[in-house]
Amino acid sequence: MPLIDSSDAEIEIFDEVCSRLAGFDERIGTEWADGYLTALVAGPLAPALDEILPRLAGDAFARAFADPEDEGRARQALQARLRVLAHHLDPQALLDDPEALRLQPLVLTLGDEERRALVQEQGFGEDEAALLLEGAEWAFGFADALEDFDERLQAPADADEDALAQYGDLLDQITALMLTPDSPELQAHAEKYWKGSLPTRDDLVDAACLAVQDLRLWWLDHAPRPATRRVAPAPGRNDPCPCGSGLKFKKCHGKAS
Repeated sequence: MPLIDSSDAEIEIFDEVCSRLAGFDERIGTEWADGYLTALVAGPLAPALDEILPRLAGDAFARAFADPEDEGRARQALQARLRVLAHHLDPQALLDDPEALRLQPLVLTLGDEERRALVQEQGFGEDEAALLLEGAEWAFGFADALEDFDERLQAPADADEDALAQYGDLLDQITALMLTPDSPELQAHAEKYWKGSLPTRDDLVDAACLAVQDLRLWWLDHAPRPATRRVAPAPGRNDPCPCGSGLKFKKCHGKAS
């Protein structure tokens, strides 16, 4: 299946929507929102936009887009990005070519010198500087969606030990993007998954994207099963009526049948 990505115009409008939301909720940025939506699409069943918005933006969406025309345009931008992400994570396409990197996240790419200059210029603290690492804010958005939609995105309690371990390994690849290069946590991650060799930032981003794709397939095998609905058998015409009248069914509630 040929890969279809968001057009420049679609990304521009999505970015504008996120920028306006950020005016009312500072955690919302384009990269963060893309990670948030990606987590939902990678799950067992992506929720509808009306279910997403209250958790993604709280009251910020209504405050930022009070005008109906603006609201409609913002919704269209978010829906367009959801459709593209659903295409990137199409299960059949992933099964057809498991090694192909289909997911194209919206992440900020800065060289080391650009990042250092921006940190110095803005006077960023350590936490703010960490968000400038490629994919970090996207990963935080992904993690926030997992928390906000815990009842939908947590691994099923009846999954076996191997499946739970695989689920944890996949999430590790995503949360690794939140780790700074000199952190002991990243070194431990490298020891576990990279045979001790410290991965480059590009390595970590690619590994996270592949993990999201594998997570989408993981949910195909481990999605929660709907509860079995038990339907009582219909009484026979000569059986006592279940209403408790003491009459036969055919003489009571079974008359119409």
